[in-house]
Amino acid sequence: MKIIECVPNLSEGRETQILEKIKNRISSVPGINLLSFEPDADYNRVVITFAGEPEAVLAGALETVKAGAEYIDMRNHKGEHPRLGAADVVPFIPVKNATIEECVALAERFGEKISKELKLPVYLYEDAARTPQRKNLSDIRKGEYEGLAEKIQNPEWKPDFGEAVFNEKLGATVTGARFFLVAYNVNLKTTALSISKDISEIIRESGRVKRDQNGSPIKIDGKTVKEPGRFKAVKAMGVALEKYGITQVSINLTNYTLTNMHQVFEEVKKEAALRGAETLGSEIVGLVPLAALLESGKYYAGTDTLSERELVNLAIEKLGLNTLAPFRPEEKIIEYMVEQ
Repeated sequence: MKIIECVPNLSEGRETQILEKIKNRISSVPGINLLSFEPDADYNRVVITFAGEPEAVLAGALETVKAGAEYIDMRNHKGEHPRLGAADVVPFIPVKNATIEECVALAERFGEKISKELKLPVYLYEDAARTPQRKNLSDIRKGEYEGLAEKIQNPEWKPDFGEAVFNEKLGATVTGARFFLVAYNVNLKTTALSISKDISEIIRESGRVKRDQNGSPIKIDGKTVKEPGRFKAVKAMGVALEKYGITQVSINLTNYTLTNMHQVFEEVKKEAALRGAETLGSEIVGLVPLAALLESGKYYAGTDTLSERELVNLAIEKLGLNTLAPFRPEEKIIEYMVEQ
């Protein structure tokens, strides 16, 4: 049995009735297991996770985006999280007995079908990208929905599927295949967004612009010089969470075997303290692989003699994963969810 995961991110996180309708549409698709449905009002975004065999997952992805297209109008959308469209990104991830190549093929079929059905520009990213400049999601998103009408006219940004015509209501969608991404946020007990933004630039792989003593960007031969970040396979940005009166260093760990949660958590905690801010635990958005939590548990235990559950509980405690909401392993660890 092949198991593939799909994690659509839709640009709606506030309207309860709309979210419930979208959730019901997804749940009605035969053969998929809806593992997680997590809306965020500040981000104005919902992260959805479901898994199943390839054909069922493809059907689920199509139904999810069609449901989003029915209820979301990007002309009225505002939120903290960067986004390109109503269905911002729809990645396919191999979980069990499946390959990244199979997920690439699935993403291509999805992109072709949804572009025709909704007259929607679709871009391929990560392992499905057809050009190097489209591998990174943040590069495709640059300019966001508000800049898309102009961007799509540039021949370099012709969609991989669909016509180069701006869809005013839906924007555009990005799809592809990737390694398991851990969406991980570290909470800072401060409303100073500049602190979380500064720390995010320090830790992310892409780093930040190098500046002179006056704060002006340093350029060599007309090109802006960048300081590399501290961690590989890390994307990060600073975000305000008004409902809690805090800010976050919002992080995507694109390969937790290269950089895991405890590594960025400890670094953020250190940098926050240097700026007079306290770290208030962290959170995982969506699901997390068991191996990632076990690795963090072993780091804090300093030994490999503990049981699996003891290591999981230790990771939850030391990372402060229960701070904003209860972290229930049976609902957050993908292997536990798929096996139910």
